[in-house]
Amino acid sequence: MSPEALFSLANSAALLGWAALCFSPLAPYSALLLAGRVIPLALATLYTGLVLAFWSGAEGGFSTLPDVMALFGQPEIALAGWAHYLAFDLFVGAWVARTARSEGVPHYLTLPLLLLTFLFGPAGFLATQILRASRAPFPVLQPKGQP
Repeated sequence: MSPEALFSLANSAALLGWAALCFSPLAPYSALLLAGRVIPLALATLYTGLVLAFWSGAEGGFSTLPDVMALFGQPEIALAGWAHYLAFDLFVGAWVARTARSEGVPHYLTLPLLLLTFLFGPAGFLATQILRASRAPFPVLQPKGQP
């Protein structure tokens, strides 16, 4: 299968996972299983296969920015990097949905977090942490022996 076909397949799988998260109140267990396990594992398998097959012949590396740019100049390695993003962002998105549900965050507040995580992964994670911190109760200091 060509890198372009694998790219399209990976994108379609990731979009299916994100759609499942958006509609997760309808089938929470199935949505979280699909988006939090099945699709990320499939993308991780694609990533690992591409790295094993093409890493040794790739130019560049992780030492400098030009090395990273050279590394991703090879289509198969760029696809591996893309699969990495798709897998980890979707995994984090599933964590966002699961955490929001367990902490009683309404789904309408979770949807913007999912969109942000889908488009800009770490920014969505940051926004989720800010929302969680803003909803956490402040610690109350009470003298010992008082309820």
